[in-house]
Amino acid sequence: MRILKFGGTSVGSAERMRAVASLIQSDEPRIVVLSAMSGTTNALVQIAETLYQNKNQEANALIDALHDKYKQVVEELYTSTEKRKQANELLITHFDYLRAFTQDLFTIHEERAVLAQGELLSTALFQFFLEENGIPSVLLPALNFMKIDENEEPDAPYIAKQLKTELEQYPDAKLFITQGYICRNAFGEIDNLKRGGSDYSASLIGAAADANEIQIWTDISGMHNNDPRIVKNTYPIAELSFDEAAELAYFGAKILHPSSVTPAKKKNIPVRLLNTMEPEAQGTTISAESTGGSIKAVAAKDGITAIKIKSGRMLLAYGFLRSVFEVFERYKTPIDMITTSEVAVSLTIDNDKFLNEIISELEAFGQVEVDKEQTIICVVGDFISTRSGSAFKIFESLEHIPVRMISYGGSKNNISLLIETRDKVEALTKLNEGIFERNTSNA
Repeated sequence: MRILKFGGTSVGSAERMRAVASLIQSDEPRIVVLSAMSGTTNALVQIAETLYQNKNQEANALIDALHDKYKQVVEELYTSTEKRKQANELLITHFDYLRAFTQDLFTIHEERAVLAQGELLSTALFQFFLEENGIPSVLLPALNFMKIDENEEPDAPYIAKQLKTELEQYPDAKLFITQGYICRNAFGEIDNLKRGGSDYSASLIGAAADANEIQIWTDISGMHNNDPRIVKNTYPIAELSFDEAAELAYFGAKILHPSSVTPAKKKNIPVRLLNTMEPEAQGTTISAESTGGSIKAVAAKDGITAIKIKSGRMLLAYGFLRSVFEVFERYKTPIDMITTSEVAVSLTIDNDKFLNEIISELEAFGQVEVDKEQTIICVVGDFISTRSGSAFKIFESLEHIPVRMISYGGSKNNISLLIETRDKVEALTKLNEGIFERNTSNA
C-alpha cells in the first residue's frame, strides 16, 4: 500500500487534475489524499469571516465568485455531457449549502463545516473524472474514519480501526480517493487538522494502513537546503532523517506540515517529497537512515516573540523554571527556544494570543522584557556531536548580524539562533554562502 498526497497547487486546475490522474495509476494498492484546489481554502476563510460579521450580501457575492470558478473547472475537466451535468449538480448542492449560512446565525461549528467544502469538492470532482476515463476507484469519505480527540489530537486507534473497516468493504479495489485536512472531533462534529493538515492526514492514514511508503506531491522538487523563495542557488536534499525533517518542518520549511513526520516515524514508513510538475525529479526521501557528517539545511520561522524574565530570586531557587513553564501551560502556549543564566531566563513563543495574560503572571517572578518581530534561524544536520568546526562556520557566516539567543546541544540535529526579522534575508543568504557554497567548492 502506498499513500499519495497531492496539495492544492497539484489539483489547482483541470490540467493539473489530469496530470495527477496519470501519476496515480498502478497495479499496487494506493490511497490518494487530496487537498482543496489552490485558493479555495483562502476563499472559504474569507466567506466565513464575512458571515461572522453578518455581511451576508458580501458573503453571497464571494460564494457566487467561487461557484463561477468551479463551473469553469467543470467545463474544462470533462468531455461528456453526462459528467458535466453530474458535476454541476454537485456544485449546486455544495454552494447552496454555503448560501444557507447567510440565512442564519453563524458559529465556529458552521465555520469548520464551511472550510471542509474545499476537500469535499476536489475529491468528488476528481472521482468523476476517473469514472469518465474508466479508471476504477473508490471515494472514501475521510469523515468516516478521521477523528481527533478531546485534546484535538488525532485518535490513532480509532483511525486505524475505522479505515480498516472502510477498506474491507472493497476487497478488490486498488485505488482509493479521500480528503486531506478534514476530520470529526470528539463530539462527532466536522473539524479539521488546521492549515497544512493534508500532509498530516496522509501520514496518519499511512500509519493506520501500515503503508510501505508515503508520497507528498507538491510544486517543488523536494525539501531544499535553504529557502528558494528568497535565496539564490538552493538545491533539493536527496535524503533526510525523520528527526532532521521534523526540525526543518517545524522551523519554517513550508513544503511539509510539522506534525506529519511523527506518525511515519513511529511506523518507520519512508516519506518521499515529490514534484507534480517534474515527476521524474528525485525529490527528497525521509527515513530512519541518516547520512550524517554535514550540515543539511537551513530554515527560518517568523512571527516569534522573545520573553526575558529577570529575577534575583532565580539564583539557586529550585522550582523556578517549573513555575515559569506552568504559566505557559495554563495558556496552552508552546515554547520554541529557551536559554538560562543565574539571574534570567529567555524563551520564545510563536503564538502571542495570550501574551498580555502571560506577561501579567510572569511579572510576579521579576522584570519581564518582550521583543517582537523576531525570527528563529534553524541549522539542521547530523553533525553537532560528531563533527568539529560546524558551529564556527555558522557563527562566522553571521558575524555581522546581531544574535539575540542561541540554542545549541539540545539536539544533535539542530542549532537554533534568534535574530530580528529584518535581518532574516541577509542571514539566510550569508549562511548559504558561508556553509553550502563553501561545501560545494570543497567538494
